[in-house]
Amino acid sequence: MTTSELETIRATLAAHAQAARAEPMRAYMRNQFPFLGVPTPLRRKSLKPIFMELKGRGAAHFMALAKQLWALPEREYQYAALDLLALRHKELSVADIPALLRLAQEKSWWDTVDGLASIIGDILDGQHDGMDAALTSPDMWLRRIAMLHQLGWRARTDSIRLFDYARTLSPEREFFIQKAIGWALRDYARHDPEAVAAFLHAEKDRLAPLSYREANKHLQRD
Repeated sequence: MTTSELETIRATLAAHAQAARAEPMRAYMRNQFPFLGVPTPLRRKSLKPIFMELKGRGAAHFMALAKQLWALPEREYQYAALDLLALRHKELSVADIPALLRLAQEKSWWDTVDGLASIIGDILDGQHDGMDAALTSPDMWLRRIAMLHQLGWRARTDSIRLFDYARTLSPEREFFIQKAIGWALRDYARHDPEAVAAFLHAEKDRLAPLSYREANKHLQRD
């Protein structure tokens, strides 16, 4: 990776910074991260040509650039890293997942963690390498990624693993884990509502009320 690529990204985002937007964006993220104030559509539109020029550079190049972006203070740089990795996910492999999980443990909040969960899910594409270990990680955000990594897989979802993960995490009182359980089950219900409804009926007393409500939102069942 060249310094010029990083500086081009920084200059591009700086040119679109809007101070009036930065403070509300920071407040929305509970004042945990500074923002430049660049709206998501504008960020993606302005950076996509830069990222397209990186085609073929290879996974190591993309991961190195993402890591450098992650180290910058403003949140849009982490979003830019996610945009890059999502765009180039077909050039990444299972071997890159440990590095992605390390990113998930830095400057962690639901926005970047869920973006990484989506990228990891695209890389795995029906596999589950590293997810059983992530499920038992002491890091709550890695457990959330394990719960969410099958989002959107539909028929390719390993329903036995999905339900086992939900049972394993069901005792947790952490909001972001309870929400992830419900979200993952609700997503799979779009493909197999009967299986999810049966699971909810069997496990209602085990699941947190939040998980149950989220999973049951689009099912004709109480």
